[in-house]
Amino acid sequence: MSRSNRWITLFNILMNNTNLLHSAYIGLGSNLGKSLSLLREAWQSLGRYPEITLQDLSSPYRTRPVGMESKHWFINAVGCLRTKLSPEALLDLLLTTEQRFGRIRHPELKGYQDRTLDLDLLLYGSTTMRTARLTLPHPALHERLFVLVPLAEINSQLQHPLLRKTVACLLAEQESRNGQEGIERIAWQEK
Repeated sequence: MSRSNRWITLFNILMNNTNLLHSAYIGLGSNLGKSLSLLREAWQSLGRYPEITLQDLSSPYRTRPVGMESKHWFINAVGCLRTKLSPEALLDLLLTTEQRFGRIRHPELKGYQDRTLDLDLLLYGSTTMRTARLTLPHPALHERLFVLVPLAEINSQLQHPLLRKTVACLLAEQESRNGQEGIERIAWQEK
């Protein structure tokens, strides 16, 4: 067996080893219903799975819709969890959770749509992958203030596995291009 094949085999063993815990960062968003409650409850529900340990959750942020026309602003946050699940299994769990919380996808409609809950797998350790169902890291992570601001709150020194820049650096670049208009930190308590 060649040296490169041994490394590939070792990598596959490590990625499929269910005893290893992987850090994953999840983007949470909602612009329909009681968004603060929905995000908090959805996050807590993920922690009820034995394969997941919740680590950290950012503050919520009220954000202007990006890439869509809507009169409903979003509430966004980012959470960090540890899991034994593979990236694909974690994605399946996130999609199931979205459905449980009332997310209805309309594939016949083009573009982004208003939603009760959106859970995006942003990062899974330093894994990079591109399949028909999943791209890691999330392909627009570095372009979205509504992801970068809460992500920087919980781990500003986290490095983007492809761009090799920290979240703090990516956020500074994005703010220098577009400012920080359209995003406001709020509290988890509803008044």
